[in-house]
Amino acid sequence: MQKQATITSKGQITVPRETITSKGQITVPREVRRVLGVRSGDKLLFESDAQGVRVRPVRSRSAFSKYRGIGNPGVPPGRKSIRKWLRGMRGQ
Repeated sequence: MQKQATITSKGQITVPRETITSKGQITVPREVRRVLGVRSGDKLLFESDAQGVRVRPVRSRSAFSKYRGIGNPGVPPGRKSIRKWLRGMRGQ
């Protein structure tokens, strides 16, 4: 039988117990990976404080960096600039 993670109304995740392997590894449940936004190969940071241990993803770059450069270089933002650029492309 597969273990199920549950999410409370406050957005907290309750996960069944996980076992640490002899190599010190654990399996991060799918629901936790989804909430953290991590995939295979991503890094996690474990931080401890007076309340316990927190796990968060390590972001080496901005979450939006993958969208950089998808626009047209040399075209300023804004509707007027885009229309002017389109007219130039169409030879008008």
